[in-house]
Amino acid sequence: MTESIRPISPANCSNMAQVREGVDAIDRDLVALLARRFTYMDAAARIKTDRETVRDEARKSEVIGNAVAQAEQSGVSVTLVADFWERLVEASIAYELERWDEIRSTGR
Repeated sequence: MTESIRPISPANCSNMAQVREGVDAIDRDLVALLARRFTYMDAAARIKTDRETVRDEARKSEVIGNAVAQAEQSGVSVTLVADFWERLVEASIAYELERWDEIRSTGR
């Protein structure tokens, strides 16, 4: 197993190789976080007894609103985050529906 070395900070980057190294490291972290997030979609699909409850518009609005509020506090584009989270939540719903159906048809 190779040891993961954290890249230098953006302020200290002096060439594009360093920038790319930083972006690649963040992308690895994001994918790991998405994988972890989707394990919660697996749990939701297992727990929810009614397929119609998978899509919860009130919860969707809450999740996107939370992300937008965090973006505002962090100085990140609210428009970008709102769009990204809309896509993330819709992908999560689609995944959860697929898992819900799979669990009920196969028992796992």
